[in-house]
Amino acid sequence: MAEDLHHDVRGKGPVLLIVPGGAGHPMGFAPLTDVLAERFTVVTYDPLGLAHGRLGEPVGDQRVEEWSDGARRVLDEVLAEGESAYVFGTSSGGIAVLDLLARHPERLRHVVAHEPPCVGVLPDGIRQQAVFQEVYDTYRAAGLQAAAVRLGAVLAGQKPEESPSGQPLSREQELGIPMALFLAHVLRQFTSYAPDLPALTASATRLTLGAGTDSRGQLLHRTARFLAEHSGNGSRFVEFPGGHVGVAEHPLAFADLLAETLLADGGTPVPLTT
Repeated sequence: MAEDLHHDVRGKGPVLLIVPGGAGHPMGFAPLTDVLAERFTVVTYDPLGLAHGRLGEPVGDQRVEEWSDGARRVLDEVLAEGESAYVFGTSSGGIAVLDLLARHPERLRHVVAHEPPCVGVLPDGIRQQAVFQEVYDTYRAAGLQAAAVRLGAVLAGQKPEESPSGQPLSREQELGIPMALFLAHVLRQFTSYAPDLPALTASATRLTLGAGTDSRGQLLHRTARFLAEHSGNGSRFVEFPGGHVGVAEHPLAFADLLAETLLADGGTPVPLTT
Protein backbone atom coordinates (compact mmCIF):
# COMPACT_ATOMS: atom_id res chain seq x y z
CA MET A 1 0.00 0.00 0.00
CA ALA A 2 1.14 3.57 -0.69
CA GLU A 3 1.13 4.41 3.01
CA ASP A 4 3.92 1.85 3.54
CA LEU A 5 6.26 3.68 1.17
CA HIS A 6 8.77 5.88 2.97
CA HIS A 7 10.69 8.27 0.77
CA ASP A 8 11.76 11.89 0.41
CA VAL A 9 11.65 13.99 -2.76
CA ARG A 10 13.72 17.09 -3.51
CA GLY A 11 15.18 18.97 -6.45
CA LYS A 12 14.16 19.40 -10.08
CA GLY A 13 14.96 17.49 -13.23
CA PRO A 14 14.77 13.85 -14.25
CA VAL A 15 13.92 11.44 -11.44
CA LEU A 16 16.84 9.78 -9.65
CA LEU A 17 15.85 7.08 -7.18
CA ILE A 18 18.41 6.39 -4.42
CA VAL A 19 18.39 3.21 -2.33
CA PRO A 20 20.82 3.45 0.63
CA GLY A 21 22.82 0.56 2.04
CA GLY A 22 22.81 -1.04 5.47
CA ALA A 23 19.25 -1.33 6.74
CA GLY A 24 18.16 1.35 4.26
CA HIS A 25 18.44 4.34 6.62
CA PRO A 26 19.55 7.36 4.52
CA MET A 27 21.81 8.74 7.27
CA GLY A 28 24.81 10.55 5.83
CA PHE A 29 23.24 11.01 2.39
CA ALA A 30 22.27 14.69 2.75
CA PRO A 31 25.52 16.17 1.33
CA LEU A 32 25.25 13.86 -1.69
CA THR A 33 21.60 14.63 -2.35
CA ASP A 34 22.22 18.37 -1.89
CA VAL A 35 24.47 18.27 -4.96
CA LEU A 36 22.35 15.87 -6.98
CA ALA A 37 19.17 17.88 -6.35
CA GLU A 38 20.62 20.64 -8.50
CA ARG A 39 20.33 18.33 -11.53
CA PHE A 40 17.74 15.70 -10.60
CA THR A 41 14.51 15.18 -8.77
CA VAL A 42 16.11 13.05 -6.07
CA VAL A 43 13.85 10.42 -4.50
CA THR A 44 15.51 8.78 -1.50
CA TYR A 45 13.84 5.49 -0.58
CA ASP A 46 13.82 4.35 3.05
CA PRO A 47 12.67 0.70 2.81
CA LEU A 48 12.05 0.15 6.53
CA GLY A 49 10.98 3.70 7.32
CA LEU A 50 13.79 4.04 9.86
CA ALA A 51 14.19 7.75 9.12
CA HIS A 52 10.42 8.22 9.06
CA GLY A 53 9.42 7.35 12.59
CA ARG A 54 9.75 3.56 12.52
CA LEU A 55 13.14 3.21 14.23
CA GLY A 56 12.46 1.14 17.36
CA GLU A 57 9.51 -0.72 15.88
CA PRO A 58 9.71 -4.48 15.19
CA VAL A 59 11.69 -5.56 12.11
CA GLY A 60 11.77 -9.00 10.53
CA ASP A 61 14.27 -10.66 8.21
CA GLN A 62 14.42 -8.73 4.94
CA ARG A 63 14.18 -9.95 1.35
CA VAL A 64 15.83 -8.33 -1.65
CA GLU A 65 12.65 -8.72 -3.67
CA GLU A 66 10.64 -6.79 -1.09
CA TRP A 67 13.03 -3.85 -1.29
CA SER A 68 12.99 -3.81 -5.09
CA ASP A 69 9.22 -4.16 -5.23
CA GLY A 70 8.96 -1.21 -2.86
CA ALA A 71 11.33 0.78 -5.05
CA ARG A 72 9.16 0.00 -8.08
CA ARG A 73 6.08 1.20 -6.23
CA VAL A 74 7.85 4.42 -5.29
CA LEU A 75 8.68 4.96 -8.97
CA ASP A 76 5.05 4.30 -9.90
CA GLU A 77 4.08 7.03 -7.45
CA VAL A 78 6.59 9.71 -8.50
CA LEU A 79 6.94 9.15 -12.24
CA ALA A 80 4.59 10.74 -14.73
CA GLU A 81 3.04 8.64 -17.47
CA GLY A 82 5.65 7.62 -20.01
CA GLU A 83 8.65 8.80 -17.96
CA SER A 84 11.57 6.69 -16.78
CA ALA A 85 14.02 7.09 -13.91
CA TYR A 86 17.69 6.90 -13.10
CA VAL A 87 18.53 4.67 -10.14
CA PHE A 88 21.45 4.46 -7.71
CA GLY A 89 21.97 1.95 -4.93
CA THR A 90 24.96 1.25 -2.71
CA SER A 91 25.86 -1.84 -0.67
CA SER A 92 22.61 -3.68 0.21
CA GLY A 93 20.79 -0.98 -1.75
CA GLY A 94 23.01 -1.90 -4.70
CA ILE A 95 21.68 -5.45 -4.55
CA ALA A 96 18.11 -4.13 -4.42
CA VAL A 97 18.60 -2.03 -7.57
CA LEU A 98 20.13 -5.00 -9.42
CA ASP A 99 16.97 -6.92 -8.62
CA LEU A 100 14.88 -3.93 -9.66
CA LEU A 101 16.60 -3.85 -13.05
CA ALA A 102 16.30 -7.60 -13.51
CA ARG A 103 12.61 -7.80 -12.57
CA HIS A 104 11.18 -4.35 -13.39
CA PRO A 105 13.28 -2.79 -16.16
CA GLU A 106 10.45 -1.11 -18.03
CA ARG A 107 10.76 2.38 -16.51
CA LEU A 108 14.49 2.53 -15.77
CA ARG A 109 16.86 4.72 -17.80
CA HIS A 110 20.13 3.74 -16.15
CA VAL A 111 21.09 1.93 -12.96
CA VAL A 112 24.30 2.31 -10.95
CA ALA A 113 24.96 -0.40 -8.35
CA HIS A 114 27.86 0.55 -6.05
CA GLU A 115 29.69 -2.33 -4.31
CA PRO A 116 26.69 -4.69 -4.06
CA PRO A 117 27.77 -7.54 -1.72
CA CYS A 118 26.19 -10.37 -3.73
CA VAL A 119 29.40 -12.36 -3.34
CA GLY A 120 27.84 -15.67 -4.36
CA VAL A 121 28.57 -14.86 -8.01
CA LEU A 122 32.32 -15.16 -7.39
CA PRO A 123 34.23 -18.39 -8.09
CA ASP A 124 34.78 -18.64 -4.31
CA GLY A 125 31.28 -17.39 -3.57
CA ILE A 126 30.22 -20.19 -1.22
CA ARG A 127 33.21 -19.50 1.01
CA GLN A 128 32.56 -15.76 0.95
CA GLN A 129 28.92 -16.24 1.90
CA ALA A 130 30.04 -18.43 4.81
CA VAL A 131 32.30 -15.60 5.98
CA PHE A 132 29.30 -13.24 6.18
CA GLN A 133 27.43 -15.90 8.15
CA GLU A 134 30.36 -15.79 10.59
CA VAL A 135 29.88 -12.02 10.91
CA TYR A 136 26.25 -12.62 11.82
CA ASP A 137 27.21 -15.31 14.32
CA THR A 138 29.72 -12.90 15.88
CA TYR A 139 27.00 -10.27 16.20
CA ARG A 140 24.67 -12.67 17.97
CA ALA A 141 27.40 -13.96 20.29
CA ALA A 142 29.48 -10.87 21.00
CA GLY A 143 27.48 -7.81 19.97
CA LEU A 144 27.66 -4.89 17.61
CA GLN A 145 31.24 -3.69 18.02
CA ALA A 146 32.76 -7.15 17.63
CA ALA A 147 30.69 -7.83 14.52
CA ALA A 148 31.56 -4.45 12.99
CA VAL A 149 35.26 -5.16 13.46
CA ARG A 150 34.89 -8.59 11.90
CA LEU A 151 32.88 -7.19 9.00
CA GLY A 152 35.53 -4.55 8.35
CA ALA A 153 38.20 -7.23 8.27
CA VAL A 154 36.15 -9.34 5.85
CA LEU A 155 35.64 -6.46 3.42
CA ALA A 156 39.33 -5.53 3.57
CA GLY A 157 40.44 -9.12 3.03
CA GLN A 158 42.16 -9.30 6.42
CA LYS A 159 42.16 -12.17 8.87
CA PRO A 160 39.55 -11.42 11.54
CA GLU A 161 40.13 -11.77 15.25
CA GLU A 162 39.55 -15.38 16.28
CA SER A 163 37.62 -14.79 19.51
CA PRO A 164 36.06 -11.33 19.59
CA SER A 165 34.77 -10.22 22.96
CA GLY A 166 31.59 -8.36 23.78
CA GLN A 167 28.00 -8.70 24.88
CA PRO A 168 25.01 -9.25 22.61
CA LEU A 169 22.40 -6.53 22.40
CA SER A 170 18.95 -6.92 23.85
CA ARG A 171 16.06 -6.89 21.39
CA GLU A 172 15.10 -3.41 22.56
CA GLN A 173 18.62 -2.10 21.99
CA GLU A 174 18.83 -3.73 18.56
CA LEU A 175 15.63 -2.12 17.33
CA GLY A 176 17.02 1.35 17.97
CA ILE A 177 20.31 0.96 16.05
CA PRO A 178 20.24 0.81 12.22
CA MET A 179 23.60 -0.99 12.01
CA ALA A 180 22.35 -3.64 14.41
CA LEU A 181 19.22 -4.13 12.31
CA PHE A 182 21.44 -4.56 9.25
CA LEU A 183 23.53 -7.24 10.94
CA ALA A 184 20.47 -9.00 12.34
CA HIS A 185 18.04 -8.88 9.43
CA VAL A 186 19.75 -7.82 6.18
CA LEU A 187 23.34 -9.08 6.02
CA ARG A 188 22.75 -12.82 5.57
CA GLN A 189 19.69 -12.47 3.35
CA PHE A 190 21.28 -9.98 0.95
CA THR A 191 24.75 -11.54 0.70
CA SER A 192 23.09 -14.85 -0.20
CA TYR A 193 21.13 -13.22 -3.07
CA ALA A 194 21.89 -14.60 -6.53
CA PRO A 195 21.55 -11.94 -9.27
CA ASP A 196 19.68 -12.92 -12.42
CA LEU A 197 22.61 -12.58 -14.81
CA PRO A 198 20.60 -13.36 -18.00
CA ALA A 199 18.08 -10.64 -17.09
CA LEU A 200 20.86 -8.18 -16.31
CA THR A 201 22.54 -9.05 -19.60
CA ALA A 202 19.31 -8.19 -21.40
CA SER A 203 19.53 -4.68 -19.88
CA ALA A 204 23.31 -4.41 -19.91
CA THR A 205 23.47 -1.06 -21.69
CA ARG A 206 21.51 0.46 -18.81
CA LEU A 207 23.73 -0.95 -16.06
CA THR A 208 26.87 0.35 -14.41
CA LEU A 209 28.67 -1.48 -11.62
CA GLY A 210 30.69 0.76 -9.33
CA ALA A 211 33.37 0.32 -6.67
CA GLY A 212 35.56 2.65 -4.66
CA THR A 213 39.13 3.49 -5.58
CA ASP A 214 40.08 2.78 -1.97
CA SER A 215 38.48 -0.68 -2.29
CA ARG A 216 40.91 -1.93 -4.90
CA GLY A 217 42.05 -5.43 -4.01
CA GLN A 218 39.14 -5.89 -1.63
CA LEU A 219 36.18 -8.26 -1.75
CA LEU A 220 33.44 -5.92 -2.97
CA HIS A 221 35.62 -4.26 -5.61
CA ARG A 222 36.24 -7.76 -6.98
CA THR A 223 32.52 -8.55 -6.79
CA ALA A 224 31.45 -5.41 -8.66
CA ARG A 225 34.00 -5.92 -11.38
CA PHE A 226 33.06 -9.59 -11.76
CA LEU A 227 29.39 -8.63 -12.14
CA ALA A 228 30.25 -6.05 -14.78
CA GLU A 229 32.27 -8.60 -16.73
CA HIS A 230 29.53 -11.25 -16.54
CA SER A 231 26.37 -9.21 -17.15
CA GLY A 232 26.77 -8.52 -20.85
CA ASN A 233 29.12 -6.58 -23.09
CA GLY A 234 27.15 -3.37 -22.68
CA SER A 235 27.51 -3.00 -18.92
CA ARG A 236 30.16 -0.73 -17.45
CA PHE A 237 32.49 -0.63 -14.48
CA VAL A 238 33.29 2.74 -12.90
CA GLU A 239 35.46 3.56 -9.91
CA PHE A 240 34.07 6.13 -7.47
CA PRO A 241 35.95 8.17 -4.87
CA GLY A 242 36.59 6.58 -1.49
CA GLY A 243 35.82 3.08 -0.33
CA HIS A 244 32.67 1.17 0.51
CA VAL A 245 31.14 4.26 2.15
CA GLY A 246 32.44 6.69 -0.44
CA VAL A 247 29.02 8.35 -0.49
CA ALA A 248 29.76 9.73 2.98
CA GLU A 249 33.53 10.08 2.60
CA HIS A 250 33.57 12.18 -0.59
CA PRO A 251 29.96 13.26 -1.24
CA LEU A 252 30.70 16.12 -3.63
CA ALA A 253 33.10 14.24 -5.90
CA PHE A 254 30.94 11.15 -5.67
CA ALA A 255 27.82 13.07 -6.70
CA ASP A 256 29.59 14.68 -9.66
CA LEU A 257 30.82 11.34 -11.00
CA LEU A 258 27.46 9.68 -10.37
CA ALA A 259 25.65 12.37 -12.35
CA GLU A 260 28.19 12.08 -15.17
CA THR A 261 27.79 8.30 -15.22
CA LEU A 262 24.00 8.37 -15.21
CA LEU A 263 23.72 11.01 -17.91
CA ALA A 264 26.22 9.34 -20.26
CA ASP A 265 24.78 7.71 -23.36
CA GLY A 266 23.47 4.42 -22.01
CA GLY A 267 23.48 2.96 -25.48
CA THR A 268 27.24 3.24 -25.89
CA PRO A 269 29.18 0.61 -23.94
CA VAL A 270 32.12 2.04 -22.00
CA PRO A 271 35.14 -0.28 -21.59
CA LEU A 272 35.91 -1.60 -18.15
CA THR A 273 38.40 0.81 -16.65
CA THR A 274 40.23 1.41 -13.42
